[in-house]
Amino acid sequence: MGKPTGFIEYARKSVIDRSPEERINDFNEFHIHLDDRERREQGARCMDCGTPFCQSNYGCPIDNLIPEWNDLVYHGRWEEAFTRLMKTNNFPEYTGRVCPAPCESACVLGINEPPVTIKDNECTIIDRAYESGLMKPRPPRLRTGKRVAIVGSGPAGLAAADQLNQAGHLVTVFERDDRIGGLLMYGIPNMKLDKSLVEKRNGIMAQEGIEFRPAVCVGTDIEAEELVHDYDAVILTVGATKPRDLPAAGRRLRGVHYAMEYLRGNTKALLDASSVNGSHISAQDKHVVVIGGGDTGNDCIGTAVRHGAKSITNFELLARPATTRTAEYPWPVYPRLLKNDYGHEEVIARYGADPREFSILTKEFVGDESGRLRAVKTVRVKWHKPPGDRPQMQEIAGSEETWPADIVLLAMGFLGPEDDLVTQLGLERDERSNIRAPYGSFATSRAKVFAAGDARRGQSLVVWAINEGRGVAREVDRFLMGDTLLP
Repeated sequence: MGKPTGFIEYARKSVIDRSPEERINDFNEFHIHLDDRERREQGARCMDCGTPFCQSNYGCPIDNLIPEWNDLVYHGRWEEAFTRLMKTNNFPEYTGRVCPAPCESACVLGINEPPVTIKDNECTIIDRAYESGLMKPRPPRLRTGKRVAIVGSGPAGLAAADQLNQAGHLVTVFERDDRIGGLLMYGIPNMKLDKSLVEKRNGIMAQEGIEFRPAVCVGTDIEAEELVHDYDAVILTVGATKPRDLPAAGRRLRGVHYAMEYLRGNTKALLDASSVNGSHISAQDKHVVVIGGGDTGNDCIGTAVRHGAKSITNFELLARPATTRTAEYPWPVYPRLLKNDYGHEEVIARYGADPREFSILTKEFVGDESGRLRAVKTVRVKWHKPPGDRPQMQEIAGSEETWPADIVLLAMGFLGPEDDLVTQLGLERDERSNIRAPYGSFATSRAKVFAAGDARRGQSLVVWAINEGRGVAREVDRFLMGDTLLP
């Protein structure tokens, strides 16, 4: 703990954002780092608690050594901070940008003061490492000759690939999309995670010896059984990409889309043509309704603003969350709170009002004679929770409304992995339709086949995907070698 009074002397200061009015004109990242002095002061706010809840079960899923590198940030020892950060996190350039930071919710200082800027400190460490040349290829010195196939190149698959490659195994990553990265490439918009950074990190991994095979759909272009036969182990990190549907009347009208269809098309158009004109779904001059209030819904909102939508409305079935912790979410539990994310800020700046409508249920999609979406019918609901029971919803009579809509984007989460590959390999599923593979062993019901990430645990966070990728790599290394030194 470099400065015992740091948390008293310095107020929390987050990264600086470009103004919403400016940033909606492009798809570039909009966070700006603090200068060196300010960032070191933020590192000084860490109290180096005797029990650092930030890296406990309530905080960081990958057990980042947070107090250690906060102290190193305060002292300006950036290379050592980078080394400590990379001991536990394969991809801090991603978590430092897109993680919701449960570590900060569990920060002890956060009990009665704004918590330490852990996420921003992490992002600064890794960005400085790129700028200074510290982030460079580290090919393993020895090879075991063992071959591992990884299906899916999202954060779980890439974390597993990185760990197993460093252990000396020969790793091949298969990805059905035309670019490597999975969710990181096509599920998160560019203004939130610049794709040039994803490409740069992938390039480093390729130089370290990992073989990437994009545009190869396992189960179609290559039989799944072929991988089981040809490789010493197979890891499935295919994600939970089956979207939750909304079976309301009019669902098949033209203009009703899944959120990922919209986000993927936009990012692909941006990368292929350095612009967003083409065959992707455009919200320009259209009334847009986004159904679902999570991160994906917010990403749809931010994208629609940049397209120049005529109006943007966001429906959330649940009630408006509290703005501060309640008895339901005591410290250090990660709370469900009302927050203004970047998309909400941008809609307020552009259109003058918060786009969110809470406690609202979609009843029907209304179209014209040509089958094109024109409106959405809704009803307001109220929630109550009987003691010892689940929350229950009741429609409010007389609260029916009709909203203009040319595009509806369904952002209501995901229901598990798609069926084809799981069926081909005859894998068991759990009660939530995920691939059955116990946490800790990650072994499926099929010999030599392992599963990790959202495909195994269900829709979750990037940081949990990294946790799972590291975990499955450790167990695959043990399976191949009889023991393992992987953390």
